[in-house]
Amino acid sequence: MKPGLRKFALTAHITSSVGWLGSVVGFLALVVAALASQDAKTVNAAWIAMELIGWYAIVPLALVSLLTGLVMSLGTKWGLLRHYWVIFKLVLTILSTAVLLLNMQTVSILADVAKETGSVDLGGLWSELLHAGVGLLILLVITILSVYKPRGTTHYGRRKQHS
Repeated sequence: MKPGLRKFALTAHITSSVGWLGSVVGFLALVVAALASQDAKTVNAAWIAMELIGWYAIVPLALVSLLTGLVMSLGTKWGLLRHYWVIFKLVLTILSTAVLLLNMQTVSILADVAKETGSVDLGGLWSELLHAGVGLLILLVITILSVYKPRGTTHYGRRKQHS
């Protein structure tokens, strides 16, 4: 990959990844605010806002992060299958994105209930607290792997180094 294109792809990857992490923090703040509130209107507003943040920020940023991560791994010296840390990041990103997409269906259903009836089961908020908390933890692990790049090449990676 040419240096200019590599820098552009790296910038897009870092921006989308940091944006994904930040939007999850915002989502988590809404969940905590809703759990701490005794006001039904606040809880309903939180569900509606969580749906909007989820579909218009978190999901697109997760998909862009996944796509740009693939571009970076295929177009740089790190490669997609040469280092265990890259594979681990890829697996965590794919799983996180899949869980996110499945969970957003539930968020949309509960946001629709909040819009239509004005009442929502608070039990769903505890589930969202778990989803957002674990999601944030996984994103932090992915970030740590990106910064520290632990040693360990795959068999394929070792063959490529010697050829």
